[in-house]
Amino acid sequence: MKILVASHTYIVELNCEKLRTLAHLETGIEVTVVVPQRWRPVQNQVIETQTIVDGSFRVVPIANLSENNQGLLTFGTEIIDLLRQFQPQIIQVEQGAKSLAYAQLITLNRFLKLQAKNVFFTWWNLPYAVKFPVSLLEKYNLRHTDGLIAGNQDGADVLHEHGYTGKTKVIPQLGVDERLFLPQPQPELAAKLGIKSDDFVVGFVGRFVEEKGILTLIKSLAGLKHFPWKLLLLGRGDLQDKIREIAGEVGMKERLIFVESVPHHQVAGYINLMKTLVLPSETTYKFKTLTAVGWQEQFGHVLIEAMACKVPVIGSNSGEIPYVIGEAGLVFPEGDVVGLTDCLRQVMESESLRENLAELGYKRVMEKYTNYALAREQLAFYRELIG
Repeated sequence: MKILVASHTYIVELNCEKLRTLAHLETGIEVTVVVPQRWRPVQNQVIETQTIVDGSFRVVPIANLSENNQGLLTFGTEIIDLLRQFQPQIIQVEQGAKSLAYAQLITLNRFLKLQAKNVFFTWWNLPYAVKFPVSLLEKYNLRHTDGLIAGNQDGADVLHEHGYTGKTKVIPQLGVDERLFLPQPQPELAAKLGIKSDDFVVGFVGRFVEEKGILTLIKSLAGLKHFPWKLLLLGRGDLQDKIREIAGEVGMKERLIFVESVPHHQVAGYINLMKTLVLPSETTYKFKTLTAVGWQEQFGHVLIEAMACKVPVIGSNSGEIPYVIGEAGLVFPEGDVVGLTDCLRQVMESESLRENLAELGYKRVMEKYTNYALAREQLAFYRELIG
């Protein structure tokens, strides 16, 4: 089977592991990943992508129009030669339903008579309305789609509301690398951060912004001051001063440990210091003429990283979080300080509960969320499309 995937996501080599695993699952599978030659993920920072060849897996940079807008991304004429030479059976574009790149690949598929199945991936999980001419673009893309892969259940539901009736699969874009995220004691790192053996470390990994629910976490911990907890905050953001201020007001400023964002391969070490990881995300969107403006949690990748490290997880019910956690953790109503306090109290008081959740989480992530597990599921979906 020959599979071509196009997306700006794979300019980061670490993000390619699921597709690399897919290419190596069985003899006869070839995966070519097309990425923009130049990309600006943040202002004034340019990433120049490089060719990667690893057996039947390769990454091919192609000249692109638009260097920082996902929807406007399109590829130069080299994409035509690549399609002719590779002759893919699956063409998957991971830029959403209103993507120009997807329309471009659909059109080239038809023009070159490749007869490949058209697939697209989306994370978008909020209701939205489209107006002319974007409505025509979306209609064209959906009409020529053979398979939809959504990163979350809400994303699939939104596209069904927009008229898509074809085959659908919910598979996250990126899995967890169990060789990197695994249970491993960190005595030296604990000593460096002043964490003692009897400290109950509550962890948060992410942006310090209101929608991540971090202020709700601080307020919830204020009601549990009689427990010997410390809060390890890994990340950065505009709320850092506000967090310190609130913690000072309730007399728990000394229990906070701030760590600036670290390289991804080092995150597992910090997660392994935690007795529980909390993702208290809060939905912020509001409806304006049938369109939702704002945000809700699209997946919560840090949850599966913690589960792989056998760290019990607590999450709000924002977006995809309850689906990711399932029965392998605790879920509370988003923004509910009392609800989160109760979840924290349960894991602080019961070692047996922590051990049970740790084992359930580990089993769940090994079965559903490793790169290998996701690659197998994606391959099965492709075979269903090809028939």
